[in-house]
Amino acid sequence: MANTGKTSKSNEAPPRKAERPPRLSGPLRSDAQRNRARVLKAAQEAFASEGLAVPLDEIARRAGVGSGTVYRHFSSKEVLFETIVLGRLQQLVDQADALVHADDPAEALLTFLSLTIEEGSVRKDMMDALAGDDIEPSAAVPQARLHLRRVTGKLLFQAQQAGAVRDDISVADLMALITGLILARHRNDGGRAGPQRVLGVVWDGLRTSFPGPITPSLLSPRVDGDRAEP
Repeated sequence: MANTGKTSKSNEAPPRKAERPPRLSGPLRSDAQRNRARVLKAAQEAFASEGLAVPLDEIARRAGVGSGTVYRHFSSKEVLFETIVLGRLQQLVDQADALVHADDPAEALLTFLSLTIEEGSVRKDMMDALAGDDIEPSAAVPQARLHLRRVTGKLLFQAQQAGAVRDDISVADLMALITGLILARHRNDGGRAGPQRVLGVVWDGLRTSFPGPITPSLLSPRVDGDRAEP
């Protein structure tokens, strides 16, 4: 029986050796977290300056990791883009939600327009996200855009109810103005035009002090082909 006791004690050694892998795996998990953070930081900077067009290999280079490391955390460049953009879209939605409860509906709408145009003017990834090219691998970004559109509609409606904004402006009109201004600034002048000056022109057109609804006679001369009508 004494020998049996010694044998059972000697058999306890392997379990103690088996405890080593968890201790060794700890640093690996920390390294993985650090690599993920580096990839996200590099992706934020790359997407902000170049949009979705930036190659994934370039993001990996900026992060100081291999492309395989990026793929271990994000299955594609689009998934990585989605991860970056969703956070900022949600911040815009939260800001708009807060402005819905402001005392001055007109000021709330103007503040939100300013925030959105400023954001899109300095971040090309936001321009791509707001433009809605539908290149996302899931419905997450389109859903976030829908939430943004809905809360923008609330701000517009409240400003219209207060008599500050023309009632013939729809949320589709407003979203088209926002995305159009952002796209124009990036593609036509490289973002050099002052966003606040441009916003002031747009705001003048939205206000109820405008002479009346837009009609063809109020627009600039129409162009047919290469010929402008008088």
